[in-house]
Amino acid sequence: MAAFNKFDAFVEALAEKVHDLGTDTLKVYLTNDTPSASADAVKADLAEIGAGNGYTAGGNAAAQTSSAQTGGLYKLVLADPTAWTASGGNIGPFRYAVLYNDTTASKNLIGYWDYGTSITLGAGDTFTVDFDPTTGVLTLQ
Repeated sequence: MAAFNKFDAFVEALAEKVHDLGTDTLKVYLTNDTPSASADAVKADLAEIGAGNGYTAGGNAAAQTSSAQTGGLYKLVLADPTAWTASGGNIGPFRYAVLYNDTTASKNLIGYWDYGTSITLGAGDTFTVDFDPTTGVLTLQ
């Protein structure tokens, strides 16, 4: 399972009231561009793979299952976005799945998962970003 990596700009954006992780629409898109945790801040900083063959531009929604704190520990739990299934041709290549806030005007980045190598889905192949329903996507303390 790929590990979550947060974008540095996400921390500042939280402090400046850019994100409401409990109600904003969060999405995951696929890219083959290498993310820079220290330099990338908005969706336009990383080129998304081309739409088509089962991949929709903008990626898929990741609905909040839980956005709450207990004893000073905040946990964001997201439902897995709908899987991508290649149809009529390939999807990709891509190596990274990127979580971003689709509600904000700039489409601010939150974090990403690195799958270690570029992936191309052939016709009939499916790819799912699998979020942990117990530990959540991210925690803040």
